[in-house]
Amino acid sequence: MSVAPPQRKRAPKWLRRVRRKLGGWFLRWGGRHVIAALSRSWRADVEGQEHLDGACAGSGGLLSMWHGRMIVPVALFKNRGIHVLVSPSEDGDLSERLLEGFGYRVVRGSSSRGGARALRTMLEVLDAGGVVVITPDGPRGPRHSVNSGLPWMARATGRSIVPVGVAATPKWSLRSWDRFTVPKWRARIAVTFGAPIEVPREGGAQALEQIAERVREATFEVERRSHARLALEPDW
Repeated sequence: MSVAPPQRKRAPKWLRRVRRKLGGWFLRWGGRHVIAALSRSWRADVEGQEHLDGACAGSGGLLSMWHGRMIVPVALFKNRGIHVLVSPSEDGDLSERLLEGFGYRVVRGSSSRGGARALRTMLEVLDAGGVVVITPDGPRGPRHSVNSGLPWMARATGRSIVPVGVAATPKWSLRSWDRFTVPKWRARIAVTFGAPIEVPREGGAQALEQIAERVREATFEVERRSHARLALEPDW
């Protein structure tokens, strides 16, 4: 059983605004180029890539990873026509620009805004054999949470869920709610694609909640495996 990370004391509101503005400026004007340059220096060890390749080859599927781990997969697995769910917020605007710069297709929506339209789009993508990336604990947390929406989508389309785990050293860990990870120059990277999780067609709400917990534990497991290959303790 995994242990929830301790709650961190939040920074003052004015400081969070300053950080957001600085981060927004960075992403808008230089983020893609800086990340692309950094990624060319990374030494990456990828395990289970056949699960990603199989989904991208036409079978389709859902990739699930924690919100704070996005930068590494975005940079390493670009230009594959993968769709990413992004919130319809100011932060989402910045993420959209970054993702499109790396060849991803963006679906805008969240549970509170544009959710129905985004859901229809993602179902269409999956039905056509496409791949959709979802960060189940995004865009605002709680960190490392998974609800039943992800397994419901897998059930509705008959597609599987592939958990993705990432580790890096050395790295920057931002003081955000998700401890957003940015590997440094010449960082060692470990990425693990876990075995696809199949969602049975039958079962009610309780069954979906059980699958959601299984996805959560599977994502922790691929994170552990990634950290172990770099001889690191998990940084939760």
